[in-house]
Amino acid sequence: MLKVTTSAVLGAFSLLPTTVLAANGDGEKEAAASLNRDELSLYSAPQQKFRYEDSEAGQLEQRVATLRKSAEPYTDWFQGTFDKIKPQVESVVKFGNDTYAYLRNPPKDFYPRAGVIAFTGVLGLFLARGSRIKKLIYPTGLVTMSASLYYPEQAAAIAKSAGDSVYDYAVQSYAAVENILKPHSKAEKDTNSGNKP
Repeated sequence: MLKVTTSAVLGAFSLLPTTVLAANGDGEKEAAASLNRDELSLYSAPQQKFRYEDSEAGQLEQRVATLRKSAEPYTDWFQGTFDKIKPQVESVVKFGNDTYAYLRNPPKDFYPRAGVIAFTGVLGLFLARGSRIKKLIYPTGLVTMSASLYYPEQAAAIAKSAGDSVYDYAVQSYAAVENILKPHSKAEKDTNSGNKP
């Protein structure tokens, strides 16, 4: 049995004579004349004149444009905030993945050390009965002390970075206080010099 494919059928149709209705270039319609396909020019196309026209914006387009303009400050703020927060979120995710990998394959004696550190925190809560300040200071101090005994290198690195950040905050606060006090002293000098003849 013979299979007929689509390309064979299309090729067979191209051999059949067809009737083409053509119009005169002047725009006047003439009687339909039968032309053979071979008589048509394949290389010259009638020149068409296209003109682009902007359509007027409808009510929906105007409302969408107004909504976009009113939402633009908020989207800009959101984009700026997202750009600031994204690195921090990525670092938190990386820290979480690293912690998970560390806890999946912990070093030797990790869990006993973690138990001792947690026990000292609970002991600090037990010893700090009564005052809220004691409840904050005792557990934190005991946990920090026991963790620094087991991990002295990490404790030294954390203490150094914490000291640097405390120093930076102290310098910034000193500069802020200085800026607050300087304009008042200048304003007082100006008013005092203006009052004197």
